Amino acid sequence: MNANHELILRPIGRVSRGRPRPPGDQCWDASQQEAEIELELAWTEALDGVEGFSHLWVVWWLDRAAADGLPTGLHVHPEGRPEMPEMGLFATRTPRRPNPIALTAVHLLERRGNWLRVTGLDAYEGTPILDLKPYLRRGDLIPEATAPDWLERLWQIHDQEREQS
Repeated sequence: MNANHELILRPIGRVSRGRPRPPGDQCWDASQQEAEIELELAWTEALDGVEGFSHLWVVWWLDRAAADGLPTGLHVHPEGRPEMPEMGLFATRTPRRPNPIALTAVHLLERRGNWLRVTGLDAYEGTPILDLKPYLRRGDLIPEATAPDWLERLWQIHDQEREQS
């Protein structure tokens, strides 16, 4: 690998309405959260045909995590929860990453010009959007995918927390 390569990322838009960031927020589950993405006007025509897809992949920059700096270690408790086992950061969705890039599959509700209304985007208001891609049922869906037991337990905790709120 050549360390002299320069990598330049330019946002194509921002989350214009999304999750407000409460202090100490560690949970990234936003499955029912509605959000709006506003692309730069120059990219409006690049959205032509996107309405034919029910879901999109949103690639975004974890700008708040980037401001916190690089991870302090190679292991984390998922969502900072001590009851979860310590895992390698690449086995989690921790926002503290070597390159704070995020990827979220969202449900497309509406497109108007350079503006998208979606559900499921776990990004905060003002978050830079790097790219959009259509979700492809044939290529992106992996029915035989598995997850470790700790993640199944974490999802159960999320379900219980949703029921209590």
